[in-house]
Amino acid sequence: MTITASQIQSASQALRAVLRFDYPADAVLSRYFRDLRELGARDRAFVAEAVYGVLRRKRMLERLCGPEVSPRQLVLAWLARVEGLTLRQLGEGLHGRDTDFFTAIKGRELPEGSLAETTDLPEWLAERLLATRTPEQVQALAQSLNRPAPLDLRVNPLKLDRDALIEKLRADGIACAAAPLSPLAVRLEGKPALQKHPLFLDGSFEVQDEGSQLLGFLVQPKRGEMVVDFCAGAGGKTLLLGALMRNSGRLYAFDVSDKRLAKLKPRVARSGLSNVHPVVIASENDPRVKRLAGKIDRVLVDAPCSGLGTLRRNPDLKWRQSPESVAELTAKQAAILASAARLVKAGGRLVYATCSLLPEENEAIVAAFLAAHPGFVQVSAGEILGKQGITVGDAEQLHLSPAEHDTDGFFAAVLERSAG
Repeated sequence: MTITASQIQSASQALRAVLRFDYPADAVLSRYFRDLRELGARDRAFVAEAVYGVLRRKRMLERLCGPEVSPRQLVLAWLARVEGLTLRQLGEGLHGRDTDFFTAIKGRELPEGSLAETTDLPEWLAERLLATRTPEQVQALAQSLNRPAPLDLRVNPLKLDRDALIEKLRADGIACAAAPLSPLAVRLEGKPALQKHPLFLDGSFEVQDEGSQLLGFLVQPKRGEMVVDFCAGAGGKTLLLGALMRNSGRLYAFDVSDKRLAKLKPRVARSGLSNVHPVVIASENDPRVKRLAGKIDRVLVDAPCSGLGTLRRNPDLKWRQSPESVAELTAKQAAILASAARLVKAGGRLVYATCSLLPEENEAIVAAFLAAHPGFVQVSAGEILGKQGITVGDAEQLHLSPAEHDTDGFFAAVLERSAG
């Protein structure tokens, strides 16, 4: 791999914008690429890889380089120490002081650091993770979070089965295999471009992390039921719920963002579903929510959260979140769960889920809810999945980890309203 001077310059400019942490890294990069349309596909790939690589290993790189390090130096240090490139591979990409800096960083000994520094985590997050894990477990978790995520697909069972999808993708030269947990998941080798693939365009598959897919199997919707995806977003889980309902019944996709729900509409059209009803709500207390009180068979609350279980994809979140932002989120999570619970009919099911690793967003929210709502009981997530042939152990709550399961970090609890 030979890196050019212009690639290093572009990556440095993009990283400078991302490190302001005003907006999510993916949004900043999208804007950067829109403004620089002359960048080719290889250049864009390098810029994205460099930016995300630095974000993952930021603390280690800063320890190597010192406190006054520039974005350009962070990119060079990442190339030298994480990617292991040599001066020869950088070809004409380095000159003068860059060459001296690269050579010095290449041979510099890494100073000893705290657990947070050696795991590339902010101090507050390392402390929170240590509250429920050993230092060795935090190390293993952080190492898994600092690796790029694999690319998972979810087959649309209304269009074809998983084996047929794998066969068709392999015939097109796309290396893939059945993923181990979700019966609908296919894991790809590498990151091929799929947006224009005929099977994507006809709705035969969607891109969806395998862990995210398991939430649909916890909801376990049946034909003809009334189901609500309470925080639907762009609708990845909505599409799965609709398919599991075999395109029958009525499936409401609630969200406070009309922009997010607008992204759901073309996906629904591709999928062939006709039972999905997107609804923009003002808040969890919207009158449209109240009108459905006690009428819904199953409700999924994939709550707004810190997203710290998705650091493989969104490494900027560990630098953008804070104890204060998490505290704000926990108040919102408790309010949303309480509101969503009002929808559930007697004997119905409520699934609370996040892509967070923090107990205050997960177990603590569920415990407080159950204490305040004696009409609900918790049922075993492991048993529900096990009866569907999904093996993740028999724990009452679902905990998925990139270290153990090679999925994003997910938490889920299954709550059922008593029939009486």
